[in-house]
Amino acid sequence: MVVPVNRDRPWVMRTYSGHSSAAASNELYRLNLSKGQTGLSVAFDLPTQTGYDSDDPLARGEVGKVGVPISHIGDMERLF
Repeated sequence: MVVPVNRDRPWVMRTYSGHSSAAASNELYRLNLSKGQTGLSVAFDLPTQTGYDSDDPLARGEVGKVGVPISHIGDMERLF
């Protein structure tokens, strides 16, 4: 199979990242976009990836550890 190359569109440049809060991640994303990044890949923390809220006892010690924690729509609004 041959995939056609579109020479008119540059590659999307992005980093996979997320900080300890939605607000901190938003700040990082805006900074990166201002420096030429052309896309976003959001790193969510483990509780978010597995469907737990940040205040769930099973999430203890993992919130914001390897990505951004999202517990409700307000977090998503702050993220973007």
